[in-house]
Amino acid sequence: MAKTKKLVQLTPTDVKEDILSKYPPKVARKRAKQIMINEATGSDSPPEILANVRTIPGIITMRGCTYAGCKGVIMGPTRDIVNITHGPIGCGFYSWLTRRNQTDPGPDGANYMPYCFSTDMQDQDIIFGGEKKLAAAIQEAYDLLHPKGICVFATCPVGLIGDDIHAVSRKMKEKFGDCNVFAFSCEGYKGVSQSAGHHIANNQVFTHLVGEEQKEQDGEFKINLLGEYNIGGDGFEIDRIFKKCGITCLSTFSGNSSYDQFARAHHADLNLVMCHRSINYVADMMETKYGIPWFKVNFISAKSAAKSLRKIGEYFGNQKLIDRIEEVIAEEMKDVEAALAAHKPHTQGKTAMLFVGGSRAHHYQDLFTELGMKTLSAGYEFAHRDDYEGRRVIPELVPDADSRNIEEIEVSADPELYNPRKSPEQIKAMEDSGFEFKDYDGMNEQMGNGTIVIDDLNQYEAEKLVELYKPDIFCAGIKEKYSIQKNGVPMLQLHSYDYGGPFAGFKGAINFYKTVDRLVSSKVWSYTEAPWQKSPELTGTFVWE
Repeated sequence: MAKTKKLVQLTPTDVKEDILSKYPPKVARKRAKQIMINEATGSDSPPEILANVRTIPGIITMRGCTYAGCKGVIMGPTRDIVNITHGPIGCGFYSWLTRRNQTDPGPDGANYMPYCFSTDMQDQDIIFGGEKKLAAAIQEAYDLLHPKGICVFATCPVGLIGDDIHAVSRKMKEKFGDCNVFAFSCEGYKGVSQSAGHHIANNQVFTHLVGEEQKEQDGEFKINLLGEYNIGGDGFEIDRIFKKCGITCLSTFSGNSSYDQFARAHHADLNLVMCHRSINYVADMMETKYGIPWFKVNFISAKSAAKSLRKIGEYFGNQKLIDRIEEVIAEEMKDVEAALAAHKPHTQGKTAMLFVGGSRAHHYQDLFTELGMKTLSAGYEFAHRDDYEGRRVIPELVPDADSRNIEEIEVSADPELYNPRKSPEQIKAMEDSGFEFKDYDGMNEQMGNGTIVIDDLNQYEAEKLVELYKPDIFCAGIKEKYSIQKNGVPMLQLHSYDYGGPFAGFKGAINFYKTVDRLVSSKVWSYTEAPWQKSPELTGTFVWE
């Protein structure tokens, strides 16, 4: 590895210029708009960042495709819906693989997540069409499992040859009568990243599932948790806290989720949004159709979890609930404070970088702050500008050609089910007192001035940042993990937590403190040498007869 400059000699401008110097001029001009030196804190006119645009051809991006976002992220954690990938088996990676989404099969024991369902299209299916094969696959899944729902996901070849997966699904739904069959036009090329798949999935879940269960649901202080995927058991920990406080969680979108959870979601009195990027669409649509308000929460870090619980109590305005929430926070914080006292002396002053999809690159900064660590640089794989700059920029965003690939569904107040949980006067009074509904400041506002924000980080830039900054820990996904470790920096995989977690809530925070302490305190990574560091040059000889 080239000799690393000392951190004190590098300004953020130096780092940005060093990264861009590798690119051809045209590429460098575009990437310069996606690499931002943060000046958001306290600024009236913070700089803009270019986001949600196509990755430049030839760059090794960390992103996933639209199909991966639809099937792998949103629908993958749902245990009792059979998800069928219509396409070649090469696209079937996400037919089986979800992230480390954990689930409780429930009283009926239905859990189809470990299975892989694919139509395994062959050359002849691409040439002559695969609709008959898809119908046969749906029939086979129904005969074997008799699920409440079957979902069909289109991959790139299906969109190119024009199979009508929606017509096939409607026909099979009518045939079965007791099984809801619907499809997703989520071909991988439809958007610039997996974000398009999230939007497509949410539209179809809202259209075909939400509102189906008409029976009133029991429970007090009924909420839905949107954008929580139960990675490593995060959702279980959040559910534990809710139950302890006396809050009823009707549905989670979509960690540890089930068909019935989606169907009854419209009975909630409040929607809580965790991952803003992947799920804000559903929150807005449910408010329009059913009158359910929403606001942004964060259960990553002990202080953030406490803040979110207090905001829930304030929303419901029930003194008994407010008092119970304070009791739970006081009880849980005893163990948290003890853990911090043990681990913070080892982590104080250390540095971190986070490049994770969804809101994780933002949320986890709260945990690093609790540990006394500084975030040097962060970014998302599939964010839009509002994820960085806040929802205030949404009116400025102009839909591009890629955004128009995503169907926009018309939503209006349901004539029978629309029931505003708070009157306009109540909402205004709460907002006048400082309560924020459907708001999100974005990641930039929280990061310190002079930090570097990068959208759609690629392999070269990740390694260059490590070379220049030498952070004490690097957090990203599985694609980056091993190259970062080979460069001598500990890597925490925050897409799926490897074998760790949960990291949400109070117990999750304690787990995170222990994990990070072990990683930044170990010297083993500094001894790591990749083969090209020992022998940086390859030599060859010609052998002549």
